Amino acid sequence: MRSMEQSLESIQGLSGQKSVSYANLCMFPRVYLPLGLKTLKFEKYYGHGDPITHLKRYFNQLRGVGGKEELLMAYFGESLVGIASEWYMDQDISRWHIWDDLARYFVRQFQYNIDIAPDRNSLTNLKKKSSESFREYAVKWHEQASRVKPPMDEIEMVTVFLQAQEADFFQNMMSAMGKLFAEAINIGEMVENRLKTGRILSQSAIRATSQAIQGGSRGVANRKKKEETSMETSSARKSCPPRSFFSERVP
Repeated sequence: MRSMEQSLESIQGLSGQKSVSYANLCMFPRVYLPLGLKTLKFEKYYGHGDPITHLKRYFNQLRGVGGKEELLMAYFGESLVGIASEWYMDQDISRWHIWDDLARYFVRQFQYNIDIAPDRNSLTNLKKKSSESFREYAVKWHEQASRVKPPMDEIEMVTVFLQAQEADFFQNMMSAMGKLFAEAINIGEMVENRLKTGRILSQSAIRATSQAIQGGSRGVANRKKKEETSMETSSARKSCPPRSFFSERVP
């Protein structure tokens, strides 16, 4: 067993910079898990979203360790995946003397998620793409709306959601005002279906019909004007006596 550990210690990592020994790879080699403590399945943080919210969830899941900071620090990496996990593994833990040190570094690293969080104005500019159904769009919109600070209640959320709709949906979804978001989705899907089947005329179709009517009216007017001009020209010709090519002799 000892010879295996010695051989592992002699193996170097990439470019000969890192060892693969337990002492070097384990971030908290002197922290031992309490007997009988079950392995927890943490909600994962991918590096997106509010880091403080993730810390709150993490604390709630680790209430059983009694607030022992060494366990909080040792377990924290299990709640991270993706770029968040890569960040954690690259840290110099000698800077983390207490849990607050780790938490401050973590929040500072992913603070940008809070800085770029959506607000009410950005939600009104989040439009439905032609490639997605109304329900897909509404679910995506609601996910962004849930990140707004301070949070919106259901009534305000539906109001802002209606303001984000294009004209075809906005004018046909006013009955959703004051209702739950799920009801607004159902109304939106009904409007979407009626637009597809032609039971509701879209604004583009109305504009095209209006332009066609106006174009037809202009065509009739132009033809009438041409006919009137032609008739005036013909009348003028008839009223003028024919000119003689020979001068009359005076006796």
